[in-house]
Amino acid sequence: MKDILDCSLLAHNTFGIEARCRRFLEFDTVDEARQVAAILAQSAMPFIIVGEGSNLLLTRDFEGIVVHSAIRDKSMVMADASTETADDVFVSYGSGVTWDDVVAESVANGWHGAENLSLIPGEVGASAVQNIGAYGAEAKDLIFDVEAVEIATGNVVRLFNADCEYAYRQSRFKHEWKNKFLITHVTYRFSRTFTPDLDYGNIRHSLESKGIATPTAEQLRQTIIEIRQAKLPDPKVMGNAGSFFMNPVVDRDVYERLAAQYDGMPHYVVDPEHIKIPAGWMIEQCGWKGRSLGRAGVHDRQALVLVNRGGATGNEVVALYEQIIKDVKAKFGIEIHPEVNVI
Repeated sequence: MKDILDCSLLAHNTFGIEARCRRFLEFDTVDEARQVAAILAQSAMPFIIVGEGSNLLLTRDFEGIVVHSAIRDKSMVMADASTETADDVFVSYGSGVTWDDVVAESVANGWHGAENLSLIPGEVGASAVQNIGAYGAEAKDLIFDVEAVEIATGNVVRLFNADCEYAYRQSRFKHEWKNKFLITHVTYRFSRTFTPDLDYGNIRHSLESKGIATPTAEQLRQTIIEIRQAKLPDPKVMGNAGSFFMNPVVDRDVYERLAAQYDGMPHYVVDPEHIKIPAGWMIEQCGWKGRSLGRAGVHDRQALVLVNRGGATGNEVVALYEQIIKDVKAKFGIEIHPEVNVI
């Protein structure tokens, strides 16, 4: 177990912002997670739990404890007989495993369902907290259960998918369960049958441009990677936290009013009464794409991504995103919300 005082968080946030914490704790086994839980339960200091830091914006030094999982094991597991079919593959991953390594391994082994989630930054633990998603797929479609240590008691608990109350970029871990558990493992339920989802964004167009009508799982994964790399900056080159805002879901009457004003407005039908409108499109319509405010800016190829153009502070990013929210609200009457956790 790592236990470091006055620790730099530069390596633990992809925005590339320098900040420090009073104490940094890292566990790499379930027993160590229970030890960390005991420390947190007995400490008067505040704490935050971080993964890769790809969904984190630091605006100041953190006068408390930062906790990180380094559990990186993997095991094939058997589910309850009542829930398992011959088509299912259940695999448990440690919460510190890099998410895209899970996708790469699943595709290589013929375990399907995660292809559209390729190259999303972050770790396994964050997939269960954030319900990460992209291109019509979400982690909740794969998560079978979550193993975690309850901080108050040190007990190891098993939380099933339904217990977590997953919704678009939401879970109980972000609300009433926030800072109540240290996630140690997540079990995913993959399928041996490949059923590709090609109808979100420009996936089908990208495949057709390569002469592929019916892709293999590996071809679909590589296409998703190419699409993401073409429009999303590498955080190692330009600090960012990926998609900064959630796409708002609005009532159909709101969508129809806006569609009458903006011909060809992109949208995705959630259900007969609700429509999702891309936040990046609205930000671009407000003229923010490629613009900067101080040393923080909006990426020139994807308006949903805010970037550190070099030396930006967390507060400069805050000033930028608050102005964007105001401008979108003024133009469209819709309030967009950050997907990123601001500390």
